[in-house]
Amino acid sequence: MATVLPTPPRVGMVSLGCPKNLVDSERILGQLRSDGYQMSPDYEGADVVLVNTCGFLDSAKEESLEAIGEALAENGRVIVTGCMGREAEVIRERFPNVLAITGAHAYEDVVAAVHDAAPAPRSPYLDLVPQATPHLKLTPKHYSYLKISEGCNHRCAFCIIPQIRGDLVSRRPDAILREAEKLLAQGTRELLVISQDTSAYGLDLKHAAWPWKGDDVRAHMTDLARALGQLRAPDGTKPWVRLHYVYPYPHVDRIMPLMAEGLVLPYLDIPFQHASPKVLKAMRRPANEARVLERLVQWRREVPDIAIRSSFVVGFPGETEEDFDYLLQWLAEARLDRVGAFRFEPVEGAPANDLPGHVPEEVKEERYARVMELTARISAEKLAAKVGQTLDIIVDAVDPETGGATGRSKADAPEIDGEVHLRDAGHLSAGDFATVLVEESDEHDLFGVPLEEQAHEAARG
Repeated sequence: MATVLPTPPRVGMVSLGCPKNLVDSERILGQLRSDGYQMSPDYEGADVVLVNTCGFLDSAKEESLEAIGEALAENGRVIVTGCMGREAEVIRERFPNVLAITGAHAYEDVVAAVHDAAPAPRSPYLDLVPQATPHLKLTPKHYSYLKISEGCNHRCAFCIIPQIRGDLVSRRPDAILREAEKLLAQGTRELLVISQDTSAYGLDLKHAAWPWKGDDVRAHMTDLARALGQLRAPDGTKPWVRLHYVYPYPHVDRIMPLMAEGLVLPYLDIPFQHASPKVLKAMRRPANEARVLERLVQWRREVPDIAIRSSFVVGFPGETEEDFDYLLQWLAEARLDRVGAFRFEPVEGAPANDLPGHVPEEVKEERYARVMELTARISAEKLAAKVGQTLDIIVDAVDPETGGATGRSKADAPEIDGEVHLRDAGHLSAGDFATVLVEESDEHDLFGVPLEEQAHEAARG
């Protein structure tokens, strides 16, 4: 008689918030898969649903609560984890039927809650199967987020991340590099380095060194970036290494030679948040904005194609029209490549809530619109200057019906920056690197054709 294997429980996942939350979701699902669970792509087929929440802003909290409510309505068996887990009483009051609530990056707790809610059947046949790597990718195969630390030592007035995730805790550099090697072996072509403060990486470890490949590598941003840039995929391909959440500490200047050597992408994601010294002081952030402009000039001198992205908060308590005009003038001079803006929102537990001079909502909206209008114009001008140039891109998706493709240049991180739209690119596949001729542009995106196809057209013409 044939042995009938038990059917493993199926787990669904709703992951909200930032890439750091996404990495947490990947690790949770990876561990559950190692424990014998299967993944469900929908509510209907899941024995239990995990909702990984975001609690950074009140609007994000409301989105998380709506997601919990939807999961309960569609499935009924819900476990809540993530940043909003610290407000368990708020969740319980609104949704008393959730099975369990755990906090941010509490991997063992949430996995234990799943085991309690939907126990995996034991089987000598299944239990002999070697455990999978505890990391189930939720991003496309060709790019991966690589989290290098958890928590943050800053105490910005508008932020509660340290209350949620604690102070800075850095991973050992050799562990990060081993994970990066595994990702490359599985098909990753682009490593997106993330943390709450990438520039502070290794501070808690006193920048100690660990053995790696017959040498030592320090727990320091520059040393780690260099080591990541020296990794290769099994076929010898050099991966793209993209740095996110980089605070402009002085040692960031030492990243420029690594960009010039091609070890890391000419791209920095720096959360400036504002430019007015008075507002920056109220935010409890470094306020030497003039020095930042000087450094931007120097960085562009050393790495002419460097792309700088940043985010700014408008309507922070006490922000006057003079402060806002200062920000606009600073942006006009800085000419950043990619800019996101946020209207200030009070967040429970944030010191900024108690500051005087809260800005009316209609003023926030008007200032937000002015920032976006200015930065969109700058973006359009900078992208128009790329028409006629050739760029290296990574392909994200190909449409076999139209022969078109969508990719990103070195100046574009996935989902937050622009895209490069290609014609006559049906021969490409997701994850391919390609050189393209830029033919057109708009405020945010570029349009072009792969160089080999353009050469074929020239030959036919």
